[in-house]
Amino acid sequence: MCMNQKNKIFVFILLMSFTSMIGQTIKGKVTDKSGEPLSFVNVLEKETVNGVTTDEQGEFVLNVKKMPTTLVFSFVGFTTVEKTLYNVSYVTITLNEDNVLDEVVLTGNRSKPRTILDSAVPIDNVSVRELQATGQTNIDQMLTYTVPSYNSSNQTISDATAHFDPADLRGLGPSRTLVLVNGKRKNQSALVYVNDTPGKGEVGVDMKSIPTAAIERVEILRDGASAQYGSDAVAGVVNIILKKNIEFTQVNVNSGVTKEGDGFNVDGDVNHTFTFGEGGFVNATLGLSYQEKTNRAGEPGKDDLFGVDNQWTRDNPDLGMTIGQPEMKKGDLFVNAEYPLNDNTKLYAFGGFNMRQGKSFALYRPPYWITDDFGLLTPPGETYDGFQPTFETDIQDVLFTAGSKFKLGGFDADLSGSFGRNSVDYTIGNTINVSLGANSPTSFDAGAYAFSNIIGNFDVSRSFGDVSIGLGVEARQERFEVTAGEEASYIDGGAQSFPGLQPSNALDETRTNIGGYGTLDWDASEDFLIGGAIRYENYSDFGDNFSWKISSRYKLGEAGVLRASYSTGFRAPSLHQVYLSNVQTLVSGGTISNQGTFNNVSPVIKALGVDPLFAETSKNISAGITVKASNNFTISLDYYNVKVDDRVLFSGEIGGTDDNGNPNATVQQILDDYDVTSIKFFINAADTKTEGFDYTMRYKNIDFAAGKLGLNLALNINRTKLEGEVKTPTNLANYKDAIFNRKEQSRIISARPNTKFLFGGDYKYKKFTAYLNNTYFGEVTWQHATDPGKDQTFSGKIITDLSLGYEFSDMISFNAQVNNLFDVYPDEIDTKGDVVTDLGGRFKYPWEVNQFGFNGMTFKAGLTFKF
Repeated sequence: MCMNQKNKIFVFILLMSFTSMIGQTIKGKVTDKSGEPLSFVNVLEKETVNGVTTDEQGEFVLNVKKMPTTLVFSFVGFTTVEKTLYNVSYVTITLNEDNVLDEVVLTGNRSKPRTILDSAVPIDNVSVRELQATGQTNIDQMLTYTVPSYNSSNQTISDATAHFDPADLRGLGPSRTLVLVNGKRKNQSALVYVNDTPGKGEVGVDMKSIPTAAIERVEILRDGASAQYGSDAVAGVVNIILKKNIEFTQVNVNSGVTKEGDGFNVDGDVNHTFTFGEGGFVNATLGLSYQEKTNRAGEPGKDDLFGVDNQWTRDNPDLGMTIGQPEMKKGDLFVNAEYPLNDNTKLYAFGGFNMRQGKSFALYRPPYWITDDFGLLTPPGETYDGFQPTFETDIQDVLFTAGSKFKLGGFDADLSGSFGRNSVDYTIGNTINVSLGANSPTSFDAGAYAFSNIIGNFDVSRSFGDVSIGLGVEARQERFEVTAGEEASYIDGGAQSFPGLQPSNALDETRTNIGGYGTLDWDASEDFLIGGAIRYENYSDFGDNFSWKISSRYKLGEAGVLRASYSTGFRAPSLHQVYLSNVQTLVSGGTISNQGTFNNVSPVIKALGVDPLFAETSKNISAGITVKASNNFTISLDYYNVKVDDRVLFSGEIGGTDDNGNPNATVQQILDDYDVTSIKFFINAADTKTEGFDYTMRYKNIDFAAGKLGLNLALNINRTKLEGEVKTPTNLANYKDAIFNRKEQSRIISARPNTKFLFGGDYKYKKFTAYLNNTYFGEVTWQHATDPGKDQTFSGKIITDLSLGYEFSDMISFNAQVNNLFDVYPDEIDTKGDVVTDLGGRFKYPWEVNQFGFNGMTFKAGLTFKF
């Protein structure tokens, strides 16, 4: 060997040693076989926790500690590729399509990720591109137009509910869908939906607090999962996966308006990844948005609610009302970070802060209702003409999770801590407290609600050949706080539209719970999987619960899968439902009056014989089949049956007389003592059975007009029935109808569409993309409290959405959407002699039951910049 060769070898060894100490940066791109870039491909350094995902151009940057190294490339619907690199260079990887059902998902199995094909339960995997193609402005509306069994719609004239919009899965109510972020439990909102909307009496998660620009994808488990995740997972689980290490910076700017010229909105966001150290990153999203109100009030020309038909109603045919989406200003900051300490340990943290300021509207106070404003709201020199109070909210949502994933004696371990808090502060504006006369303020601090939790999790998992096990414990503390408003907001009848929260309503209550779970999956053969899960929970306020689940999957060769599961579950009553109390101005007893909500631990409610709230329990059966007709054509069909016992309900109006018209002296004394016309409370009162079918069909990569066409069809058919009789306290035995009357029943059985059908297509030609989606929202039925002859069914409607996009370059792209292309509205309300259905003509379209809102056609366009 010559000296020159020896020198070269020496230099090579020296360089290898040096680079192993300082680390190396590998860059590359991942495409499909046609050369199209693949976004969000997982790029992992083999046998380590070090990894990234590709950006929307299919490119990635990964820091490794030494060379050579082996990288593993995996992506939904494609074969996994391993590539060993001996030196630093630009890497180009091509992935070939595999089974399009083989999408790796994290939700539904606590021991290890599985593919959708391997899963024994139905799971949707929705990419951010699919969500954004809907043209909707927030995540709950986006999911409504992509997942048939998920429903949410804009609410109005419903106090703070108009700023949250209840959402549910499979028609089981907002309280029974568990929401996770990166697999960790998201805190509930501070608000109980106490107004006459879908989800009344329940508590959900503030979905508007999570910015779409921070989301990589959403996994939706459509099956009961209490045995894995604990309370609230009766209907299923929504797991929001945040973006990771993306090389480029992306800026989105969008704006829109309705066909009627109102509801103008504009939003902008930026997503950027900061890298540090060897493999560390922080993906950050900053967003701002602004939304103006819409108005679709009725035009009755008279006011049947007050029995008035005079010159004022003729001069003001809409009765002064503003009915539609609220005004809204929003800002949010979200981060997702990871840092590998070594090959076996990774630190992670994620979370964000969301702030929203909104303004919605209450019923207009015409001069024949409130006869004088004492000159406080009427400009000098003008004649008093009534006023419309505003309901203004200051909403804040905070979420932060930090933890570590590491190896522990051959197990994969995950230790984390989470904090989440949601608060809503009320301001009642453009109104007065009549009892204070000319000394009344015109804007009132009406108080605030807040809910927070602190959660600790420790999970371990391991595979032993064909057997995978998972074990974990969770400790959680929850806190519900109520802050009283200023005295002027509640004294002597309070501010018009919403008497403020009183000192007697103020509280600060906590509870704790500890849970432990175990899971086991056994691949008995290449085709047959059987799995099980158990979970024990103990709550400090109502006791314990034990849930279990068994599931199985059998592969039908390469063509499809049979799957089934049976599970028990539970939902703990929320702290809000246990402790909420307030007075609201509502339509009560056929007129406008103050209605009192008394909490479940109140001596007043205990005196009526109402038991303390306890956990709902459930039984969930599901069975289905998936068929892979080809790599591009897949079909799935799933049946489900969910029984919920002792469902927590928000009672109807309890007045001084019972169902038979007989006076009740005990109840009447409560009404007199608290100056209200009716009382309400929470109670475990009903059993329900929900059953239905989910059907999906996807056909992609169809050659069409020199481009590629994809077709998508999805269907949900859902029915909820009441089983048995309403469970009534002994002292209120003759109030069975009042506690859960026909109108309250309709919020559970018919307030959401029982049938929802999506049919659409996507087309891509070079730099041009188009999405056309048709969503059929089935009929909904409003039931009168006592008279079936006054019920109304609102027929099903089809909403068509069109989205177009064009890439001018690698850096700039354009998108435009028309939502509700044919300007479809719900059926108009037919009062049938009952003024409460439309509040005396104020409402033109249904509001107590809801399909898709009533904004009509909207336009939206935007630009995306990448650099």
